[in-house]
Amino acid sequence: MDDIADRKSEHLAIVTEGRGVQETRGTGFDAVRFVHDALPELSFDAIDMTTTFLGRTLSAPLMVSAMTGGTAEAGRINLSIAEACNALGLALAVGSQRIAIEGRGAGGLGAELRARAPDVPILGNLGAVQLARGMGVDEARRAVEMLEADALMLHLNPLQEAIQPGGDRDFSGLLARIEALARALPVPLGVKEVGAGLSAAVGRRLLDAGVVILDVAGVGGTSWARVEAERGDDRLRRIAAPFFDWGIPTAEAVAALAPLMPSDATLIASGGLRHGLDVARAIRLGADLAGQAAGALPAAREGAESLAAHLSEVVEQLRIAMFCTGSADLAALRRAPLA
Repeated sequence: MDDIADRKSEHLAIVTEGRGVQETRGTGFDAVRFVHDALPELSFDAIDMTTTFLGRTLSAPLMVSAMTGGTAEAGRINLSIAEACNALGLALAVGSQRIAIEGRGAGGLGAELRARAPDVPILGNLGAVQLARGMGVDEARRAVEMLEADALMLHLNPLQEAIQPGGDRDFSGLLARIEALARALPVPLGVKEVGAGLSAAVGRRLLDAGVVILDVAGVGGTSWARVEAERGDDRLRRIAAPFFDWGIPTAEAVAALAPLMPSDATLIASGGLRHGLDVARAIRLGADLAGQAAGALPAAREGAESLAAHLSEVVEQLRIAMFCTGSADLAALRRAPLA
C-alpha cells in the first residue's frame, strides 16, 4: 500500500510539471469554430449558465475532475477543491478512493470533504478493475458513504494498467460486475476513462448496463502512458512510447456519444480542456458538463483561493463565448451555429 501512495505522489509531481501532457495529438476542439454574432441582442450579465446535476443546481456546467486521493498532499488538494467548488457552485469528482477504502489514509476523502462542499455534487471514485480483485457492492457503498457522495464513478484505464509495472491487467468480466453494481448501488453509477477516451460502442454497452454518467476523458490532456513512462526505466519508456498518443480525442468522443445518451443520463467532456471556450465547444457538441483536472491542478496545489480564481476565469470565458454566439442560456449554446 505504501507503494501505491508513493506512485500517486509521483503521478501528482509528473502531471503538475507537465511531463505527462499529450504532445502529439490535440483534443479536437480547435476544429470546432463558432459563427461570430456581432449583434447578440442580449445582456452579457443576464446570460444564464446554470444547470442541474444529480439534483443540485450548478452555476455553470463545470466540474473539477478526478485527480488523486490517499496521500497527505492529495488530502490538501482535495479539500481545496471542495472549498473552491462550493464557493463557486461547481461540481467535483474525487480521485481514487482505493487507499481510503483499504484503510491506509483518507487523503482528504472523508467527512471533511463534504463539510467543505455541502451544496454541490460530489462524485466518488473507484477503479473498475478492482471489481475483479475483490471489491464489490460493500466497498462501493463505503466509498459513497465516506463522502456522502451524490454518485460513484468507476474509472477504466486499461492502457495505464498495461504499461504500469505490476498493473492490474485482468479486465475480463468487468461489464457484468458493473451492471450488478449499477443495480445495487443507492446512488447513480458513472464510468470514466482517464485520458484515452470512451468510444460509442463502449458507451452503448455501459448505458445498457445501467450506467447513467459517462465521462469521456479523451486524448488531448494527460497521457497516462507518458506518465508511467516518466516513472520507469529505459525499457519501460521504449515499450510505452508508441502509445503516447493512443486513444480517442475528447471532441470526437463527445460527438460520437452525445446521440446515444438517454434524457436522464449525463455526458461529461474531460481530457485536455484548457479554457472556457473549450467548455463552450464541448457543450455545443452535446456534453452536459465539462471537466478539468490537470488544467486546474497547479492552482489546486496552491490552495482554494487560487483554484477559485482559476475556475472563475474559465467560467468568464464561457460567458464570453455565449455572448458572442448570442446564446442566452445553455440550450441556446447547444444550437449555436458553427462555421
